Amino acid sequence: MSDPRRRVYLDWNATTPLHPKAREAMLPFLADPDLFGNPSSVHWYGRRVRKAVEEARAAVARLVGARDPWEIVFTSGASEAANHVIRGVVRAYRDKGDHLVASAVEHAAVKAPCGALAAEGVRTTYVPVDATGLVDPAAMEAACEDRTILVNVMHANNETGTVQPVAEVARRARTLGLMVHSDAAQTAGKIPIHAPALDVDFLSGSAHKFGGPKGAGFLYVREGRRLAPLIEGGSHERGRRAGTENVPGIIGMGAAALAALEEMEAVAKQETGLRDRLWEGIHRHVPGARLNGSVEHRLPNTLSISFDGVDWEGLIIALDLEGVAVSTGSACKAGAVEPSDVLKAMGIPPELARGTARFSLGRGTNEADIDYVLEVLPGVIARLRRAPTRAARATG
Repeated sequence: MSDPRRRVYLDWNATTPLHPKAREAMLPFLADPDLFGNPSSVHWYGRRVRKAVEEARAAVARLVGARDPWEIVFTSGASEAANHVIRGVVRAYRDKGDHLVASAVEHAAVKAPCGALAAEGVRTTYVPVDATGLVDPAAMEAACEDRTILVNVMHANNETGTVQPVAEVARRARTLGLMVHSDAAQTAGKIPIHAPALDVDFLSGSAHKFGGPKGAGFLYVREGRRLAPLIEGGSHERGRRAGTENVPGIIGMGAAALAALEEMEAVAKQETGLRDRLWEGIHRHVPGARLNGSVEHRLPNTLSISFDGVDWEGLIIALDLEGVAVSTGSACKAGAVEPSDVLKAMGIPPELARGTARFSLGRGTNEADIDYVLEVLPGVIARLRRAPTRAARATG
């Protein structure tokens, strides 16, 4: 172990630490007895809170380029938002169709509800991606049928960072009269988003991906689009999502959204430089390392790297012992023995996919962090590659 006191967090795609501005904005709504009112109440206790909630809605609307703040529906996160879209569209437009289209690398928050709806006769066609994880817009269009009602294409992949051609997919879908949903959990607050320019009907995201609190998220619903509620029981969110709002979470998300807009360009520039420095160092000093995903179309902060002759579990544990926190890809796949669906869809051999780690950077990552990882990683990989040989000798 090189330095047990050193701690490097390179799992920002899973959870971004709470932004100081989000923390500052949330605290009064957690501690001040004058700010505990229900935002749906008409008395002054409620109105004060309602004003803050609507200011947060406007901030999130700015983050994704919504034309009207009321195109934003508050949720518990991107998973709820994606479920709301898929199940809500099927319920609202069942008279028009029963077929969905999605890229093969969608998050489980999209794939799971699509799969569950099969029991109700709803079919889903998954469109393959190329070796870099990019989907072909023409192939997405070709997968659509007369009974298709929704096309799903994520803005950027959570494991590889590959940014999809959402606008082109949406343009083609629009010619067929179809609606489009894009999972923007990994892009909101990291790269510029303008929902009208992307021409999507629905956009989902989570606060904790861009410095807001866990348990808060949003769904952009283009004006004029019908969507059956996922959660029923009240008239909250203009009847689109019942339940008293998570006020501190929403306030924190709004503050994080404004901070992201202010810092995005500078942070992305810093992340890109550090990301490239990390990959160049790994490529130079670790033989057999492979970069996954698109080199041209990718997030500024994400690296998916496969190491031959290494098992992911041993890699993650060994790096953790050195104080380096990375992930195997999607945190939602933690504990899975099989390679991720994303790597499978990209055609990466199973033996290589099983040795894959995701390094994701954030606003707090610095050069010293990268240098430390480059100091310990070559030795970790070398030890792991020798381990099977030692085990074979011991049992031979």
